[in-house]
Amino acid sequence: MRIETDIKLDYQDVLLKPKRSKLSSRKEVLMEREFKFPHSGLKFNTLPIMASNMDGVGTFAMAKVLQKRKMLTVIRKHYSIDDWKKAFKNDLDHQYISVCTGINQMWEEDAIDFNTLKKVLDEFPEIPFITIDVANGYHQNFVDFIKQVRDSFPYKTIIAGNVITAEMTEELILNGVDIVKCGIGPGSVCTTRLMTGVGIPQLSGMIECADAAHGVGGLVIADGGCVYPGDVAKAFGAGSDFVMLGGMLAGHDESEGTVKDGQIEFYGMSSDTAMSIHGSEKAGYRSSEGKLVTLQHRGSVEDTLVEIIGGVRSACTYIGAKRIKDMPKCSTFVRVNQQVNTVFDN
Repeated sequence: MRIETDIKLDYQDVLLKPKRSKLSSRKEVLMEREFKFPHSGLKFNTLPIMASNMDGVGTFAMAKVLQKRKMLTVIRKHYSIDDWKKAFKNDLDHQYISVCTGINQMWEEDAIDFNTLKKVLDEFPEIPFITIDVANGYHQNFVDFIKQVRDSFPYKTIIAGNVITAEMTEELILNGVDIVKCGIGPGSVCTTRLMTGVGIPQLSGMIECADAAHGVGGLVIADGGCVYPGDVAKAFGAGSDFVMLGGMLAGHDESEGTVKDGQIEFYGMSSDTAMSIHGSEKAGYRSSEGKLVTLQHRGSVEDTLVEIIGGVRSACTYIGAKRIKDMPKCSTFVRVNQQVNTVFDN
């Protein structure tokens, strides 16, 4: 047993310090970036905010809105091959989507997620991204699975996670991952930290993971914990190459959920609700690590995207970053006191 005594911080624990800037308008900020991925060798020009592969977020309807802004959507795992065919008939742009799989039964015949992935890529080989998504990316069989996927798809850009430490970020990149998905438990409908006591505050975790990834030529995604546009800006300032959003994009027309009395449900993918919908079982040894919440229906996601992108642009003008790529070198974080809610007895 050991205790690390250095302070670890979440997004709400800091603010970005303003600096003198030559930028006179938000319009001057260049939000798009071009990446060249280390293993696939592919180049990709994008606004580096992406939709998570969650129910209610990683939908085809969401992808059709985000692709207009050159933003990536990781499509949720549970669409059928017929759903994919229908989506491509309705103007889905292959270059801004990723197909997603878990590791399930590895390469066995009943590996539903992976067999769906193979069918999608056989049908639509132009899709450039594969996302391998698990809650706990610290298992050796996860690394083994990544190696097999890389061998089978050498020219695809592989996104994989989740982890939140430097050594595992490096391990994944060295074994074939182009972009590591970083975050254990920070999501709005994730209860991993409460159920397991495991995690690292997201801001400090991203600084550590980004430094490790960039040292071996890889990239990182900050996945989870963003509640406000300012949190997205902080994630970029911490060195994240991409920021993945779940709850901020949920509750919209594009969520493909049922709106009842002006409200729509959103749930974590390890919640009892998700397991019930998708036929997973606890099998006597699993616990739920997600929750179900009810959100106010927010209309079109386009309005939310305007607020998110506008907030990041504005942050760039405050800290003197002309390009989103420049945010880490322009960012100084200031620790702030946590606000304490006090209940006064009458």
